[in-house]
Amino acid sequence: MDRHPQQIKRTRQDLKRRERNIRNLSEMKTLMKKVMDSTDLKTAEPVYKETISFLDKMSHSGLIHKNTAARRKAQITRYINTLA
Repeated sequence: MDRHPQQIKRTRQDLKRRERNIRNLSEMKTLMKKVMDSTDLKTAEPVYKETISFLDKMSHSGLIHKNTAARRKAQITRYINTLA
């Protein structure tokens, strides 16, 4: 296998991007779970706002599709409305 400098750099960049994507997806799942597991509106509200913001950022950066972000935001919004 040829090991050109460009190929070495591309591999290095891919590894960094993969780690960042995995970290962000994990954070997104954790935030979603925190909102869905909360039983009190006062504790759920700040986490809800953080989750909405994070979903928008992930959608804008291309990690998740915009419809996926919209669906997940709608899901946690429905849940928050049931707590009210």
